[in-house]
Amino acid sequence: MAIKGILLDKDGTIVDFWRTWVPINREVALFAARGDQALADRLLRHGGQDPETDRVAAGTVLAAGSVEAIAGAFVEVLGKTSPANLAREIDRIFTEGGAKHSVLLAGARKAVITLKQRGFRVGLATNDTAGGMQASLARHDLIAHFDFLAGCDSGFGAKPGPGMVEGFCRALGIGAGAVAVVGDSVHDLEMARAAGAGLKVAVLCGTSARADLAAHADLVVADVAALLHEPQFARAA
Repeated sequence: MAIKGILLDKDGTIVDFWRTWVPINREVALFAARGDQALADRLLRHGGQDPETDRVAAGTVLAAGSVEAIAGAFVEVLGKTSPANLAREIDRIFTEGGAKHSVLLAGARKAVITLKQRGFRVGLATNDTAGGMQASLARHDLIAHFDFLAGCDSGFGAKPGPGMVEGFCRALGIGAGAVAVVGDSVHDLEMARAAGAGLKVAVLCGTSARADLAAHADLVVADVAALLHEPQFARAA
């Protein structure tokens, strides 16, 4: 498979999901619960995060959902007691929290820069908002290394729809068959399949285990840094 472009997920792929998002999810749930800790714990469980262990189940809204999906899940519990403009407030907390808590995965920055040096066009696609993406990566001096950026509110739709891959292809003049999509969730891989991406790559450094991802991926690696040792990523086509 001749790969020219690489579209990376953010959280769990470039950004350390556990160190970054566990405290943010807790803050969002407590806000939505208006300070009621017992209710906040119910919201976390409903969204996929165990409030006792802080483990987040693969494929749940708190693992891979958009701001709108998380707000919708919380409303299922809160009903008419939901705070006004909940999705907008979640986005605000995510943006502020990303700027405060964001931690890159080991080797991620070097991997992105090296892949660019090898001639690949590299994009970033996330179910976080564009503002949240900028906030969580600004402190790491990484944004400028991407050729394409897409959040769930950037006009391409959210994962697992194909829009972000299609937007990447249009922006850079690359056919979908020459694109590798790399992510830590089934949402990422379903997006790749829906768009006809040439290579679906799963990483095991996020919320999903090999058993969750293997059936949906063409290639499974430990993390983005491991791509540098795979023959498909030795040099751009």
